[in-house]
Amino acid sequence: MGEEDGAFNHNHNHKKPNLIDEISGKIIHGDLLTKIHAAREIRSMIRNRNSSVNIRAKFAAAGVIQPLVLMLYSRNYDARQVSLLALLNLASRNEQNKEQIVTCGAIPPLVELLKFQNCSALRELATAAILTLSAAPPNKQTIANSGVIPLLVQILSCGSVQGRVDAVTALYNLLASKEEPTIVPDAKAILPLINLLKECKKSSKFAEKTTALIEILSKSEEGRFAITNSEDGILTLVETIEDGSLVSTEHAVSALLALCLSCRSKYRVLILNEGAIPGLLRLTVYGTDEAQDKARTLLDLLRDSPPEKRLSSSVLEKIVYDMAARVDGSEKTAETAKGLLQDMVQRSMDLSMNEIQIKASSSST
Repeated sequence: MGEEDGAFNHNHNHKKPNLIDEISGKIIHGDLLTKIHAAREIRSMIRNRNSSVNIRAKFAAAGVIQPLVLMLYSRNYDARQVSLLALLNLASRNEQNKEQIVTCGAIPPLVELLKFQNCSALRELATAAILTLSAAPPNKQTIANSGVIPLLVQILSCGSVQGRVDAVTALYNLLASKEEPTIVPDAKAILPLINLLKECKKSSKFAEKTTALIEILSKSEEGRFAITNSEDGILTLVETIEDGSLVSTEHAVSALLALCLSCRSKYRVLILNEGAIPGLLRLTVYGTDEAQDKARTLLDLLRDSPPEKRLSSSVLEKIVYDMAARVDGSEKTAETAKGLLQDMVQRSMDLSMNEIQIKASSSST
């Protein structure tokens, strides 16, 4: 019995490369119906095999990528859909395939599919493909230059939930790098980004990507105007500072700082009115080094009297450190200051809570 099993496995394994060659031949040489059937087989084989990593590489080596890309240009709906699904499966977890798909010319037909407002299924698949392909660094510039960014911004407002999530991640892949982005999205992206940030968990990876895009847009006057004109735009960033991860809090404080640095007199009161101080104080203790520095700078800018010059830390924090030094001496200053700041943050939050409760009880009577 064991020998028979062994013989079966040996034959099965022996057949697999032949099956790949056979399906690849259909994609390369077959008529349209044959190609459609073969594309479905490629997707099925990749999805249903444990060794799909090897299969992706073998299909690519057999030459299926170019004919699949050509199918994206077809007027036949099924041809476009199955080739797109096959390419998505070939690109998944394979950097070389991602690069080859772009080199073979997949981006122009994908951009066209993103314009298909009357066919949300194809547009959603095209968004997922752009997201997957944009994860490979060599592809980013080609994709960014293709005119895809305004179309992804459109999807932020009118796509399905999955489409909007994929559009945010694709925009993040294309724009959020160490260098300044060469193409900045239209400020119209702010409103849907703020709405998505309101709805998601502030400490999630999705919030990190969303706040990164908001920070990029906060560098332009139109972007800053859009943040303040969005309902609860500033409040949503303040809430992110309070509840976000280390990454999203850093992006959120950067965006608020960009507002205040651009026009202190205009934005200072707007930021203060949303109760930013407790979250900023907490950030001076718990944030990344950059977030701590930006929180201190913003606290300086939010004081009543305009700062004469950039201070190394906020006046409030300096007072806390001075108090700590007097209480405990220089050795324990930092530890005591941290405790005092925590206490101040808690008191400030309790005070805010009491005010909310008082307002609620007075309005209900």
